[in-house]
Amino acid sequence: GGGHPEKYCRRTVIDAICYVVDNGIKWRNLPADYGIPWRTVHAIFARWNSAGFTLAVHNDLREGVRLAQGRAAEPTVAVIDSQSVRAAETVGSASRGWDAGKKVAGRKRHVLVDSIGLLLVVVVTAASVQDRDGARTALTLLREWFEKITLIWADGAYAGKLVTWAHHTLGYTIEIVKRSDDATGFEVIPRRWVVERTLAWIFQHRRCVRDYERLPEHHEAMVQWAMIILMRRRLARAK
Repeated sequence: GGGHPEKYCRRTVIDAICYVVDNGIKWRNLPADYGIPWRTVHAIFARWNSAGFTLAVHNDLREGVRLAQGRAAEPTVAVIDSQSVRAAETVGSASRGWDAGKKVAGRKRHVLVDSIGLLLVVVVTAASVQDRDGARTALTLLREWFEKITLIWADGAYAGKLVTWAHHTLGYTIEIVKRSDDATGFEVIPRRWVVERTLAWIFQHRRCVRDYERLPEHHEAMVQWAMIILMRRRLARAK
């Protein structure tokens, strides 16, 4: 629509952001080989996130992966879980907390994925926020973005009032998948293993192993970029 032409190639900016996410370096340690000042890359990262560009790219790639696997572009079921991560000193006290169950001081990311483990929604809160409370925000966003989803699988932490609230308010059926009482040691739990595998995929990117972001929405963007890296590799291999 006019205006001054862009000074830096978008592909180079994306590669620089992915380098930070994948290798977990500080923004100011971005290699000079990219030819872009780190402050500029960070500013573009923040601007794209606030404008919804990052989410749009992520969603387009997810639809592409689903179509490449012979599935519909929009999912009809989802799986929910949460993961607490330790926070660095750059995370302010107002957005961090203590997860007494997992003994983690930092933040908690509440994620919803489809049946093949691709990210649908991520919401970052203080680690002290209960899973049921964080799930309300995540489920509300899920209803706004995905109309066809009606069934959600979850673990026992989401049982109780959340099930009734989600059914009457959002029209969701939350099915609690519990671990067998007779099980000992490690056990692959049906349905729930899908979201746990996604959390493991996210953990493969160093910037997501620990939370360094001052703003929760920037950590949400880091998770989205981690999945963007994964999905673009899948689509590249498919071609």
